[in-house]
Amino acid sequence: MLTIRMSKNGRKKAPLFTIVATDSRKAREGLYIEKLGFYNPALEAGKNLTQVKTDKIKAWMEKGAQVSDTVKNLLKANNVQI
Repeated sequence: MLTIRMSKNGRKKAPLFTIVATDSRKAREGLYIEKLGFYNPALEAGKNLTQVKTDKIKAWMEKGAQVSDTVKNLLKANNVQI
């Protein structure tokens, strides 16, 4: 099953997350199909979500991809419409 979730990047005590479309059976930092945006938890609340491709997220959802709870809450908190 396809999933839209976050993949952890960055370094120790300074994480960065990439929102990706991937197979749910793959590892968190494993292979992904497409990058859909970035999340930096160190920035303030309204500016921590960058380069989100909402049209691509909608397209993956129409193809049957499930959005993880964390990504769904993050998009909702930053007023990103899907």
